[in-house]
Amino acid sequence: MLSPKSIFPLTMLSIVVHSSYAFAEQAPPVEVIIVSGSHSNTDVMALDSNVERINQDDIERVNAALASDILNRASGVYVQANNGVENLPSLRSPILTGPGAGGAFLFMQDGIATRAAGFANNNGLAELNLAQADSIEVIQGPNSAVYGSNAVHGVINVLSLSPQNGGNAGITFGPNERVQFNGAVGHVDNTTDVSQGVGLTLQVIDDGGYQDESGFTSTKLGLRHDYQQDKLTIQSTLSGFDLDQDTAGFIASGDNGEGCFSSTFAPSELYKDRSAMEKNCDTDAYRQWSSLRGASHINYQLDANKALNFTPYFRTNSMEFRQHYLPSRAIEENSHYSIGLNSDYQWQVNSAVALVVGLDADWTHGELSETQEQDDMFSFGKARQQGVHFDYEVNATTLAPFIQVNWQINNALSVNSSLRVDYTDYDYNNLISDGTTKADGSFCANNDGEEVSCLYQRPADRNDSFNNTSAKIGTNYRLNEYVSLFANWTNGFRAPQTTDLYRLQNQQTIGTIKSEEVNSIEAGVRSAFQNLQIQAVVYSMQKDHFFFRDDDGLNVTDGETDHKGIELSAIYQLLESLTISVNYAYAQHEYDFDRPSSGVVNGNEIDTAPRNQGNARLNWQPTAKTELELEWQHVGSYYLDPANAHEYQGHDLLHLRGQWQVSERVNLTAKLENLTDQKYASRADYAFGSYRYFGGQPRAIYVGANYSF
Repeated sequence: MLSPKSIFPLTMLSIVVHSSYAFAEQAPPVEVIIVSGSHSNTDVMALDSNVERINQDDIERVNAALASDILNRASGVYVQANNGVENLPSLRSPILTGPGAGGAFLFMQDGIATRAAGFANNNGLAELNLAQADSIEVIQGPNSAVYGSNAVHGVINVLSLSPQNGGNAGITFGPNERVQFNGAVGHVDNTTDVSQGVGLTLQVIDDGGYQDESGFTSTKLGLRHDYQQDKLTIQSTLSGFDLDQDTAGFIASGDNGEGCFSSTFAPSELYKDRSAMEKNCDTDAYRQWSSLRGASHINYQLDANKALNFTPYFRTNSMEFRQHYLPSRAIEENSHYSIGLNSDYQWQVNSAVALVVGLDADWTHGELSETQEQDDMFSFGKARQQGVHFDYEVNATTLAPFIQVNWQINNALSVNSSLRVDYTDYDYNNLISDGTTKADGSFCANNDGEEVSCLYQRPADRNDSFNNTSAKIGTNYRLNEYVSLFANWTNGFRAPQTTDLYRLQNQQTIGTIKSEEVNSIEAGVRSAFQNLQIQAVVYSMQKDHFFFRDDDGLNVTDGETDHKGIELSAIYQLLESLTISVNYAYAQHEYDFDRPSSGVVNGNEIDTAPRNQGNARLNWQPTAKTELELEWQHVGSYYLDPANAHEYQGHDLLHLRGQWQVSERVNLTAKLENLTDQKYASRADYAFGSYRYFGGQPRAIYVGANYSF
């Protein structure tokens, strides 16, 4: 049950239908087709769950350099910007960090995961070209019945830009010596029985960094080819990403006066000291990252009621970075490459029943090594040795048959159900000595020179497999042409990541990790009038086998958490030239177990989980060639530690954007971020006796120009 504190949001939900009629024009409803969340494209009014679509107009208006720029406009989404392109997302969840965060969310391009299921990365959003997309679809809550592992708290699916004749080139200048270039060129030929189109996109960002010596250069290249002849349609994409980043870490109150920075601000308000926030206490930290992905979506229409779909794909991903957030400051190198095939058969059995059956298969080879350059060290009972900590490889295989049935019971009521079974197998091979010794088999030593076990534990060669069944059943009821009610029950899972299983410490037991599982129910209402679109959702989720690292640095494998809340979104066209968009989310994310050593108490709020989040935008087009948008972003207060003993008060930001179409080909843009120059933390945290912050940037002006040809 939701607490009494959530009565206001529930009351708002109960009056949505009535308020819709009060403000809406009774014109034909707006039709929006959603690609994500199902094995078939669906009109948004027929959906049985919360899927939000960020359209191309918003994408072009924001011209995102970072994931937080664009995704925080969606209800219930909160992406914290750290340093450079690094970020931590939340979708119907707290901000999750550490080992347990990898795989809590699924990031996709055109329905294909950007990384293999057992090799997720907390910063995975950085690979996606969010500034040059056709649209971005956000699924709130679990969707493993469609997508399998990692679709636990939500899914973000970026749809690639379709080919167009001509092209464009744009450049934007901003503070910290930022230069951002976006370019696209394409050609479409529909003059014969064969329809083809090809498009190329390029984004390059060079940024000097808000913190000292923390710049990055990011390059994203996309190629798409569309082909259609008679009953055959093929959409092929190739996407490349490269990052070279000098990384800066937290500014921690415990470092005050120790050489990195000096501040007179209280630790709980250190983020207000901009001189301190600009410092970089980790000048040797870096991240080098590259990836390449390719896929061909092949559709063959057998007849009017039957179709076959095949999507072969490949991916490669490699990364090297310094673990500046750990005492060892080790260098990690990881990589993986995959080949896979998604396939399904779609059959419209009759006017009421549609059936989809299919099989997804993925094979991945991954490697990881971790090397400490510093001399041997012993502190707090832990021996960290110079040299190689880990060096292993894993072959991962996933097979997943699935079935989906959609039943249109009558003109108003439909029921949709999905069932999927995932088999995941890891074949692990350790390339150095097993156990808790150094890489050469010798022991570590304490400060008295006595032999002790090293901190890092390397399992012997082994094979681990996991079987997970996920299901979903949902319903949609059309009250009329403009309003529908929906509800669903679904579950999701996250098979253990390879780092969860094979990068261990000496006090941990090998082979005890289970798949995380979440069960969810939600209900909502959706309206689509000519001048008003509204969506309101209430949800409740329970997660078992929650995986995280406690204050002793040990993995917790049996945590339980509860997640409840409401999500509201609305777009209202007040006048032909004036539109207001509002998103609001209220959430309670709580621990449902006790872990005294980490301050976890049953009923405590999970740290970094704002109860209130909001975003409102007023868009005004005073003339046919000019546009202004004022955006308000609200992040409520949140606790910084599991014990709920330290808190960040939240913040409110205003942003102003403008465009001027100078001519048919030339468009000028400007944006003023943090209009009121608020002092805030883009990320706040408390650990090891210190407040830790990434400072939010001061007022910033960006100007740009775009040329179309």
